Amino acid sequence: MINTALFRRFTINGYLVFLFASLLQAPVDAGDAPNLVFILADDMGYGDIQAYHPKSKIPTPNLNRLAHEGMRFTDAHTPSAVCTPTRYGLLTGRYCWRSRLKRGVLNGYSDHLIQEDRLTLPRFLKGHGYHTGVVGKWHLGLDFHRLSNHEDIDYTQAVRWGPNDFGFEYSYIIPASLDFPPYVYLENQQVTALPDKRQAKQPFPAYLREGPIGSDFVMEDCLDQLTDKAVGFLEQKSQSENPFFLYMPLTAPHKPVLPHARFKGHTKLGPYGDFIVQCDAIVGRVLESLDAFNLKGNTMVVFSSDNGSFMRRLNDFSVEDHVDDESAQAYRADRHTSNGPLRGTKGDVWEAGHRVPFLVRFPGRIKAGSACQQTICLTDYYATVAQLIDRDIPPASGEDSVSFLSLLHAPEADHHRPPVIHHSGAGMFAIRDGKWKLVLGSGSGGREQPRGKAFEKPFALFDLKADLSEKVNLIESHSELAELLEGQFWRIHERGHSR
Repeated sequence: MINTALFRRFTINGYLVFLFASLLQAPVDAGDAPNLVFILADDMGYGDIQAYHPKSKIPTPNLNRLAHEGMRFTDAHTPSAVCTPTRYGLLTGRYCWRSRLKRGVLNGYSDHLIQEDRLTLPRFLKGHGYHTGVVGKWHLGLDFHRLSNHEDIDYTQAVRWGPNDFGFEYSYIIPASLDFPPYVYLENQQVTALPDKRQAKQPFPAYLREGPIGSDFVMEDCLDQLTDKAVGFLEQKSQSENPFFLYMPLTAPHKPVLPHARFKGHTKLGPYGDFIVQCDAIVGRVLESLDAFNLKGNTMVVFSSDNGSFMRRLNDFSVEDHVDDESAQAYRADRHTSNGPLRGTKGDVWEAGHRVPFLVRFPGRIKAGSACQQTICLTDYYATVAQLIDRDIPPASGEDSVSFLSLLHAPEADHHRPPVIHHSGAGMFAIRDGKWKLVLGSGSGGREQPRGKAFEKPFALFDLKADLSEKVNLIESHSELAELLEGQFWRIHERGHSR
């Protein structure tokens, strides 16, 4: 028996761990192994999809179709309320606050975040015979060849430690969010067209930071370009006997809110509403491609978001919102609620920061039109996929990933998941166990007031079954329960794993 911990200690880079994992178990039977597609929206809120918010005036027929043909999770959470750490958690099965990134996000020039020796989900799947591809927003750091400072980069050189180094055979990405320079595409870690001009700074809704932009990069065409590449990957892999994993992290509806011209005016809710329509159309194109390439029957499709929406809810109807003024990052509650009934916004430890849509379709395996009310986290996708293909995750990976495969077959089944740890953009923690949520700080830890401070009392305790909007703090009447939850948090925090 090989000592896994000893092997990791002498690992030079991730490839050794990948090879080691490949030796542990044989590849899956290609005839039985399911294909995997994970579409991750960027900043789409719990109330932006009609399947979750029937009163919404934004048409989302393709996402509604996904819910109608599969399962809708109502209590799914991201491991963080902001971009980078959620992506880290999804691809590693590990909370990002265990890494060097304790708060905030990376930018387009940041070096790689994932540890070089970590067995990521794509490395794991590749070791079991899967073709792996990523098309979309990376936002986990790329080691550009620097000449002096962060913008003095040799774009002719392939980046070091990008998605191909972490298990993706094919990659077509942008470095970070669409509002972060450098504005370039990278195919298999090589910039596709050198930056030959500067993108000017722009205000919301077309919010952009100033920086270099590639000669082939057009902001309004970015989503179409990425979708074309994703469909191309699906078409190519439909000719292969091996199963595939396609990770498709979208750039929208994150800023810049730039719906393509053909989607403008599709709603009466301004650019943001039209942008949601465009996101829905992308999902529709992926579903149509799976049909066209005869892949639907053996493909598990997941759609989710990396955190909640940045669009605030205005209860004062005398204040101008996004409909009245496109530069406003908020809606009147009588017009639209991007985060549904949830408190807060993107970045917060409140529910709106991290409770997200989560739709799963797998024909013949998941009951159409079903719903699951049990708590899951995006870190759990790793362990779920491993169980789905009947393979074990090595002990030193996926530390915070717990399979929810049983729920796909029986949404009411006993699911003994350890408590989920929530994390805000500014580093505020909360712990969720059953119906109880304890916020370990004195505010949102994000964008909403009061922002508060981490571990500063008074803490907040909520019964989410009775109070989903987190209006009633029960900390004084349930102090012993709060102490118990705080103890659970510290055990999970300190021991380095949840499962």
